[in-house]
Amino acid sequence: MSAVEIIGIASIIMAGLTIAIGSIGPALAQGRAITQALTAMAQQPDEAATIARTLFVGLAMIESLAIYCLVVAMILIYANPFWNYVTAKAGG
Repeated sequence: MSAVEIIGIASIIMAGLTIAIGSIGPALAQGRAITQALTAMAQQPDEAATIARTLFVGLAMIESLAIYCLVVAMILIYANPFWNYVTAKAGG
């Protein structure tokens, strides 16, 4: 197996692991945030609008972690700097 094939295989595997592991944390955090927000709204119905607004901002921040993982996976697959280095060394 050549170095180019190893880099390709490693990139695909790491991209998959990045998405898999990187989406578990935000999913658990969003579930916990929603649970706590609904509990707070049930206890204080007058503050529901404020709690909901804060919840949506928090969910957007949490979701950005999963988006960063997606960006890293896309870089590993489509714009891998190691790929260019290995192909330049193999060609030269």
